[in-house]
Amino acid sequence: MKIGAAIVIALGMVIAVSLLGVQVSSAMNNMQTWDRVVTVKGLSEREYIADQVIWPIQFVDAGNDLPQLYEHIEKNSIKVASFLEDKGIPAESITIGKPEINDKLAQQYGSSEKAPFRYSAIQTVTVFSDEVEKVRELMQQIGELIKTGIVLSEQSYRAQPDYVFTRLNDVKPTMIEEATLNAREVAEKFAKDSKSTLGKIKRANQGQFSISSRDSHHPHIKKVRVVSTIQYTLID
Repeated sequence: MKIGAAIVIALGMVIAVSLLGVQVSSAMNNMQTWDRVVTVKGLSEREYIADQVIWPIQFVDAGNDLPQLYEHIEKNSIKVASFLEDKGIPAESITIGKPEINDKLAQQYGSSEKAPFRYSAIQTVTVFSDEVEKVRELMQQIGELIKTGIVLSEQSYRAQPDYVFTRLNDVKPTMIEEATLNAREVAEKFAKDSKSTLGKIKRANQGQFSISSRDSHHPHIKKVRVVSTIQYTLID
């Protein structure tokens, strides 16, 4: 091999090794940067009015003659349904359930104390409506039914209205964006305090949406909440 060719080959190997060293060094720096991360959480929390209401109206009745009791329950059920329709609730939004009958004689188990009425019954008439405010106003007028002789069971947990928020998919994009921006603000503050520069997102977790009543006094106001967890790289 000629001396000139050997020199060229040697120079080429030196250059190749140098370039490889630069690439390895750059890769190591990138790995170090990629390993330097900050994990932050971003919150978005908003309140919305429920858009559906399920209102169970329960009343109780009692008697010693079962057929007569059923007949009385049926009449009172019609009274409740008519009251609702007169107040503007369409018939298709009203459901009359099957009465729950309790035979007290069968449950005495040898007790000498005799119940005044052998049979007691609980009947439920349910309203399912998208007109939340109208139904809420109607709840304040339910006392009119008591004047007709219907004994309401308003204290039962099964007689409490249930409010539903169905528009979660409509509000998701805006809330996710808000949570992401909130997370970035926290990450930028951390980067500034640590004298670093915020890099790209390494990992992100949207988080689960939760829907709950604002409080026990305002169950029709729903609090929608999401917490996003985002991991950013930090650059010196």
